Amino acid sequence: MNDTLLTLLKQVDTPTVCNAIEVAQGKRGFNAFTRGTMLASHPDAPAMVGYARTAKIAAVLPPDESAEVIKSRRMDYYRHMAEGPRPALAVVEDIDFPNCIGAYWGEINTTVHKGFGLSGALTNGVMRDLGDLPDGFAVVAGSIGPSHGFVHVKEIGTLVTVFGLQIDNGDLVHADRHGALVIPPEVIPDLETAIHHLLATEKLILNPARKDGFDFEAFEIAWAAFEAART
Repeated sequence: MNDTLLTLLKQVDTPTVCNAIEVAQGKRGFNAFTRGTMLASHPDAPAMVGYARTAKIAAVLPPDESAEVIKSRRMDYYRHMAEGPRPALAVVEDIDFPNCIGAYWGEINTTVHKGFGLSGALTNGVMRDLGDLPDGFAVVAGSIGPSHGFVHVKEIGTLVTVFGLQIDNGDLVHADRHGALVIPPEVIPDLETAIHHLLATEKLILNPARKDGFDFEAFEIAWAAFEAART
């Protein structure tokens, strides 16, 4: 992914990227996206784009391993998040889902991850400390809650599932207040062109519809041009 594509991906929302992937693929049916409604810590923030740094946590029950093992894995987790290619996103599955209680993403953890150079966090779990989370580090989460419970790290760098979307460590992820998707590697060379084509095509219907005097006759003309451009 070059810098031009990265800049563009940060400027467009996740639904646009979802549609553009289908343009690049030349067909409908792309399905590597989240299902259900997620919550955004900063709804008006730009999209998060980055290579996934994955992990799994749990919080409902206390860990059944020794304190030494839990502490060592916790440090391994932070080392994992601090390393790897950039841009990067923390993608953390709470295995207690849908009964998550542990707000792993609060003021301290978000600030630490931002300091590591990550662009944000994607999780099916819980966030808290809204209003105190750092600017420039958005969280897209499954819920909001007050407690951290018995939160502890279970796995590092493994395949995770967030709202129906499977994400492997290193996958390129795009996320915002709509949810998230995984960008297929094979579309990356064509994705910038596909996004620009999609945006130009949408203007064929959006621009006329926003003008005064727009009626069904104008719609028919605009829609015909729109249909011809997108097929």
